[in-house]
Order: sequence, then C-alpha cells, then structure tokens
Amino acid sequence: MSATQQVTNASSSLINEDLAPIPQNNRTWGTWHYAALWISMSLCIPTYMLASSLIEGGMNWWQSILTIFIGNTVVLIPMILNGHAGAKYGIPFPVFARASFGTIGANIPAMLRAIVACGWFGIQTWIGGFAIFQMMKLWIPALGTLPQIFPVSLGLQTGPAICFFLFWLLNMLVVYLGVDSIKKLLVFKAFFLPFAALALLFWAINAGHGLGPILSQPSKLTGAAFWAYFFPALTGMVGFWATLSLNIPDFTRYAKSQKAQINGQIIGLPPAMTLFSFIGVVVTSATFIIYGETIWDPVVLAGKFENKLLVSLAMIAVAISTLATNIAANIVSPANDFSNLSPKKINFRTGGYITGLIGIFILPWKLIADPNGYIFTWLIAYSSLLGPVGGIMIADYYFIRKQQLQVDELYRHNGQYTFSKGFNTIAIISLLVGIIPNIPGFLLQVKLVSATVFPVWISDLYHYAWFVGFFVSGIFYYFLMRNTTTAKINLVTPEIE
Repeated sequence: MSATQQVTNASSSLINEDLAPIPQNNRTWGTWHYAALWISMSLCIPTYMLASSLIEGGMNWWQSILTIFIGNTVVLIPMILNGHAGAKYGIPFPVFARASFGTIGANIPAMLRAIVACGWFGIQTWIGGFAIFQMMKLWIPALGTLPQIFPVSLGLQTGPAICFFLFWLLNMLVVYLGVDSIKKLLVFKAFFLPFAALALLFWAINAGHGLGPILSQPSKLTGAAFWAYFFPALTGMVGFWATLSLNIPDFTRYAKSQKAQINGQIIGLPPAMTLFSFIGVVVTSATFIIYGETIWDPVVLAGKFENKLLVSLAMIAVAISTLATNIAANIVSPANDFSNLSPKKINFRTGGYITGLIGIFILPWKLIADPNGYIFTWLIAYSSLLGPVGGIMIADYYFIRKQQLQVDELYRHNGQYTFSKGFNTIAIISLLVGIIPNIPGFLLQVKLVSATVFPVWISDLYHYAWFVGFFVSGIFYYFLMRNTTTAKINLVTPEIE
C-alpha cells in the first residue's frame, strides 16, 4: 500500500507521495539521527559567518558566544513544539499548516518559508561559487580583472559572477539527479568540515600567538551601545533557524518517537552551533592580530594564504561542503512547499528548479556583503515574517486543538480544515497583525523612510521582530479562535499506525 493510500477520501489536489503521512512502521529516525542532522546543518560557512559577524559588529568573544547560545536555546523551544506534530502524525510542514491556515491558505506560510529557503540557497551558492573564484584566481589571475559586464548597481563583478553561475549549474545538476546523489557528499562533509574547522582553529591560535591575545580583544560596545546591538543580534540568532523551527515536521515525521526528536534536537542544536561559532569567533579575532583588520568571511581569509595548493584544496572542500549543505537544507523543504501549491504538477525536481531561479533573483551577494546586512537586513527581516507563522501554528496545535488532528481531513477540501473556501480568515488576519508592527523598523533599516517618520519606540520593535511577531500573532489568533465552532469540535484522533 502506497503512502497516499493510507489516507481515505483524499482530494487529489492536496496529496502526493511527498506530502502523504509516513506510516508508523516507516519511521526509523532515532535520537542520534537528529543529533547528527543538527551537527551537520550547524557545520556550515554561514554559521561561522554568524559568529564572526558579531565580532566585526563590536562584540568580544564571550559576548558573541553567549548571544549565539541564548539565541539557539530560544529557537529550540518552537523547534521541539512544532516537531511534535510531525512525529505524532507523520505529516510534513505544509500539511501541518493546513490545520491552522486552511487547506488552501496553508500555501501562504509555505510560500513564506519557501522564499526564505530560496534566499538561503542563493547565499550558500554564492559562498560556494566565490570559493571556486578564489581558487581559480590563483591559477588564472586574469579572472580577477575581467571587464565589468554587469551594472555597477548590482555590485557583481564578472569573475565571481561566472564562478557563481557555474556552481549554480552544479547545484541544479544534483537536483536533476535526485537527493540520493548527495549522500556521498554529506559523508565527505561529516568527516572533512570538522577536521578543516579544527585545522583553522589551530592555525589561528598559532599565528595569533596563543589564545590569550586572541580572547583578550576588548569589546567595542559598552553600556547602552551594547544593549542596542545585543537585542537585534539575538533576534538575528533566533532568525537564523526560524526557517527550520517551522518546517521541522519535514524531518520529525520520520521519528521513531517523540523522545527521539526532542532529545536529538537538544543534543545536536545548541552545542553544535555554539562550538562551531566559537571557532569562528577565535579565528576572526585572530585576523585582527595577524593582518591588522577583522576578516569575518572565511573564504576571503583563505584567499590570503600564500600557498596556492593549500588554498585550492581548502576552496574545493568549501565548495563540496556547501553543495552538500545546500541540497540537504535548502532544497528539500522548499520543494515540499512548492509541491503543496500543485501536488499533481510540482515534484521535487521542479520545486528544486524554482528554488534555484529565485535564489539568483534575491541577489545573495548583496545580502552577505557586510555583517550588518547579514544580520539586520536578512536574518531579522525574514524572522519578522516567520515568527508570526510559528506563533499561530503553536497556538492552534497546543491551545485550540490540544495536539489532536484529524489527519484524513487535512487532505480533503470538504473537511473541517477547509474553513471558508480553504482559507482560515482568522489565521490570515493574525499573521498580518503580527507582521505590521515590524514594518516601520524594516523600512527604516533599508532606508526607505527617514528616522523622523515613525516614533522611535515603534521603529525599535523591529529589533525584536521574531519575538514581536510570534507573541502578537499567537495571542491574537488564540483569542479569536477559542470560541469558534472549530475549537469546540471533538478532535480525539489516534496516531497513524
């Protein structure tokens, strides 16, 4: 019996093999599978850049590490809460979203999540392509001085653009070949990246004359200036995994038990992020001692090494590791989200191509051009969209439905999750209510308005974007939904066997 046959009377436009619930006997992931998943996901260049960008922003080493640890501990809470439905019912994120947003309305949070994944895909692809550029420039110096063919406003040089496009094509080839083709690369990453990270750490300690001088670098932020930077930075740290805190059911649907997904995420997420971030902090701090400037991008740093062969090997390894992470973290989930739009027409491969194209149009080289853009524009901006979605889904699942879903009806156009023509108006209104308070601060951040347009306290809400959106939308949704007919339906349904 196929997965789709496990659901009775399903509407064909709401189900395919990728969206159907996973039967209990096919759920094989244990605690260490989830721990390994998070260790693998955490060991990536953006994690390193996350920590080093805080150093560039003015924090010292322990302030940076503490900010990252607190942020990842906070985001672990919605991660585990949203993961519960996946482990209990075997359903992916877009299907879980139908319970609160409606069978058609679920496309709204799914698309918000998918667009963010496309942005991350673009960022990872740019990092991999730039690593290739750094390597090739050593052997073909002319690549770095090619005539400018793109408008200056794009901020894209010809050499890096060529390498970015070549690496993008490689990603699309992997999508064409299927996820199985990435398994060997993931194994390579699991062995190589920890080794490479430790090698970089030992280099920094040696070249920086020990940990003492490195860790003694003072903070550039004190008093009010520190707190003004800390809270937006903390929001950025939460925003880093705000995507996965929503679509974690895409992974927990394979869990043997709730205990497996909960313990695995606790073991894997905060420790791995903190440890790898520490390496980023140490190395970035050391660059100031070694080169007289703070270099927060590890690919740029590796390009400063004089040994051509060493740089070449490092850049190839970065590219392969980035490719593995990109497919696993930034293709699988948006492919499900796009598939939810039209299950009969969009499969994994088509969803992957869509992700790839949007990843270019987002201009990822601009998103990570400087640490402030990385944290304040990218991470915080999308957290202001995803925080409200998380608040609504958790309020619905835990406080309205008491963790009880009627799975078959999640796949029907004429069930209780149809609401009004497939849309739960209350969820959509709650989403907007959670987003609106963050709009003034975003407009100010991207310099679309002057600082005098809005009161300071309204603009400052953006510094807490994920938290504001999460609690405003969640509380608003709960109070509007608690007395509706939907909230009073007897929803006692056994887990799928």
